[in-house]
Amino acid sequence: MFQLRIYTLRSPEVLRRYAEVHWARHLSTFAAFGVTTHGVWTEAGGENRLVALIDYPPGADPDEFTRRVMASAEFASDMAGFDVADILDVETALLQPTSFSPIR
Repeated sequence: MFQLRIYTLRSPEVLRRYAEVHWARHLSTFAAFGVTTHGVWTEAGGENRLVALIDYPPGADPDEFTRRVMASAEFASDMAGFDVADILDVETALLQPTSFSPIR
């Protein structure tokens, strides 16, 4: 199951730090839990948003999986030194690929 995750950050500087330091650390953490990261982008236009496309293992419950990852020591280490109050919003959407999608 794919999930699009959109994080709104407090400022351009917070977005830069979150993307380049903390989300970059998530790549290996997510992989250790079986989550594939297909891409991580920052939104053009000054909206201070980071967008990520991830893929959960077959049969996984995304909500339960997210809780388990976020409760891990690895995730805590990823987020060390970051004030989570600087994340103003997180939007998520579960995505089902079409039969012709190049990413499945």
